[in-house]
Amino acid sequence: MSNLELLTLELENYFKDFEKQNYLISKSPVGWQIDHSLKVIINIVIALKNSNPEKYTYNFNLKRSIIYFRKKIPRGIGKAPKSVRTFERITLEDLKSQFENAKVIIKDLENLHPKSNFNHPYFGQLNLKQTHFFLKLHTKHHIEIIKDILK
Repeated sequence: MSNLELLTLELENYFKDFEKQNYLISKSPVGWQIDHSLKVIINIVIALKNSNPEKYTYNFNLKRSIIYFRKKIPRGIGKAPKSVRTFERITLEDLKSQFENAKVIIKDLENLHPKSNFNHPYFGQLNLKQTHFFLKLHTKHHIEIIKDILK
């Protein structure tokens, strides 16, 4: 089982707390953090699957290099694209459905071409390896926020 799969499974531990919120940590409750993390995983894997590996070209990106080197996403700087945000009330059923979908789709990463790619709004074009690292980093980031909300 990959680290990303383990991190995704860890999100399930917080379903019971999905309505909890701590405005000192985040404007968004635990459920939003889980929902967002799952949406990112699902949407990015779909983008990788639909990409054309022949169109991938490496480009240096300073922001990406710094964050990947530090292995930490700073809080409160980036803004999630609309495609991975929910503006309606999040239900436990929504989270469970997305969770099941994410568990299945993550397995597709194993069979993708190394130059499968997607365009990140801050980091530019990422190949499969870079994307896999980003997904782990991003999921850890939101798990840390959840833990801080629940302290």
